[in-house]
Amino acid sequence: MAAPSDQLWTPTPESISRSNIGRFVAWLAERGVGRFDSYDELWRWSTEDIAGLWAAVWEFFDMQASVPFTEVLDSPAMPGTKWLIDARLNYAQHILRHEGDSTAIIAHSQTRRPSSLSWNELADQVSRARTGLQRIGITKGDRVAAYMPNVAETIVAFLATASLGAIWTSCAPEFGVQAVLDRFGQINPKALLVVDGYRYGNRDIDRRAEVQAIRDGLPSLRATVALQYVSDDEVVPNAISWTELVAEAGPLEFEQVAADHPLYVLYSSGTTGMPKPIVHGHGGILLEHFKVLGLHADLGPADRFFWFTTTGWMMWNYLVSALLTGAAIVTFDGDPASPNLETLWGLAEQAEITWFGASAPYYMTCRKAGLRPGTTFDLSRLRAVGSTGAPLPADGFRWIYENVSDHVMLSSISGGTDICSAFVGGCPMVPVVAGEISCRYLGAAVEAFDETGHSVVGEQGELVITKPMPSMPIGFWGDADGSRYRAAYFESYPGVWRHGDWITLDDHGSSVITGRSDATLNRGGVRIGTSEIYRVVEAVDGVDDSLIVHLEDAEGGGAGVLVLFVALSDDAPDDVIGSIKQALRSNLSPRHVPDEIYTVPSIPTTLSGKKLELPVKKILRGAHPDAVASRGALKNPESLDAITKIAKSRPNP
Repeated sequence: MAAPSDQLWTPTPESISRSNIGRFVAWLAERGVGRFDSYDELWRWSTEDIAGLWAAVWEFFDMQASVPFTEVLDSPAMPGTKWLIDARLNYAQHILRHEGDSTAIIAHSQTRRPSSLSWNELADQVSRARTGLQRIGITKGDRVAAYMPNVAETIVAFLATASLGAIWTSCAPEFGVQAVLDRFGQINPKALLVVDGYRYGNRDIDRRAEVQAIRDGLPSLRATVALQYVSDDEVVPNAISWTELVAEAGPLEFEQVAADHPLYVLYSSGTTGMPKPIVHGHGGILLEHFKVLGLHADLGPADRFFWFTTTGWMMWNYLVSALLTGAAIVTFDGDPASPNLETLWGLAEQAEITWFGASAPYYMTCRKAGLRPGTTFDLSRLRAVGSTGAPLPADGFRWIYENVSDHVMLSSISGGTDICSAFVGGCPMVPVVAGEISCRYLGAAVEAFDETGHSVVGEQGELVITKPMPSMPIGFWGDADGSRYRAAYFESYPGVWRHGDWITLDDHGSSVITGRSDATLNRGGVRIGTSEIYRVVEAVDGVDDSLIVHLEDAEGGGAGVLVLFVALSDDAPDDVIGSIKQALRSNLSPRHVPDEIYTVPSIPTTLSGKKLELPVKKILRGAHPDAVASRGALKNPESLDAITKIAKSRPNP
């Protein structure tokens, strides 16, 4: 149990009763489903009566189908569970059933002036884009790919695509050509939406050459639609302009599709091989996102929901789904650190954001810079803060409550592209404790497995899911026999989903995630997650970022070699390496002091901020960097060069 001083936020009976999940509990009691006096009781019911939970979510949120489902699910056996049997529905229809002149999208960009769309304006734009897509031949089952930023037009195009029963996929325009082709090339898109470039901070970045190379590499394309975003010149030769696409009004109709009809294709990071094309369906995403955003995030029409993301990360899809609840969403395209780290906090004030989301590294960078957003800006409307992308340390929790707001619900969530959602996170019914993820989400049968495959509490284990969830992938595109899908999640424990994270659960269901299980450090029998190393190292004065790998002995019995890479600030003290060693020795143990420490200009990360631990490990083992990582999917492709040079110079590669 955490000390009382570590409890940072506690819901009141009144706040619980006002929340969506509080109303859901009362609604369940009224219908005779059961009385649940605690969140833990509610969670246990939700994982024992799977059909009961998801039928309740369907009814509570008034989900609609032109043909009703005959069964919630056909079988609890994984993989292969089918959901909402026989139903016919459409994801976009559930968003666009909201009407009126109130705001739906508030769009901010460093490339152009802010803009907004009301619900009625959004519906009009979607109907026009839908008509335009039909005009270029897009029909049910066709793939529409977008090389687009996080702007309102991208959301409009996605909803228009979904309304037709066509299949959406997207990459952010900062992705390199090969990274885009590695993704889009697997699904043979019929149409491509692009921009001419974008502004990142105060730099204009022209992407017209990349756009042409992508078009040349996709022989399946029949049309390209170009949004003029930066340049006043011709955007892309032989392309339809966005203005032309939406020029003609048309009926706003919705193709009724099966629950497992593909809605969009997302991609794994691609840092350990060709990106996995992960297919999500209309019905599964609707059920999961109504639950996670409607109940756990407690979103509704009074909210303005923001999460800093690009279109190449699943958090963009998550952000868009907030529209399902009637909440307005706030989008941002640009550099969150330009002109300074206060940019997003200023946006929170300007757009009157009620729900603010960003990555754990972003919050820790703000903390290290000494920011006090709650003093600098009017954040009085803010009622919740979300964190993901990496484990948020206890110091990050405290910084938010001391320097952002002392009354927000902090929801540190963890899940992934694989389910386009989270397994664990915050809840209006559950207190927030420093350094802990508050609860297992409803319907997420999360357990920690030890090395023998047995469930453990109070000790670190593999994060597994023992019951199916509706947003588990339909499959991988092109994986006809399902072998690639089974190998990704079900190879270690037959019938049980292994996610690849280390998790420690306590008796009450709160958890701590300490990094990827395939990148763990095991020194002398003491197993430790990489996030625990980063928490200590990156708190040292002068350290901007770090990455650590463990090179095990060939026989597997020795201590192996711990190799740490650090990126230092310009004003780092001369003795920073000694300080790192001392901090690790005193905060963790002498056995976790690295055998080798190297300074590098930057740490290799994906565009969504994930550190490339496994690829770096393979490079140190002698692999060519281009064989283990797609440079076009990295925030800083040149970072691999310094590590490759070090790998070649090490005495024991």
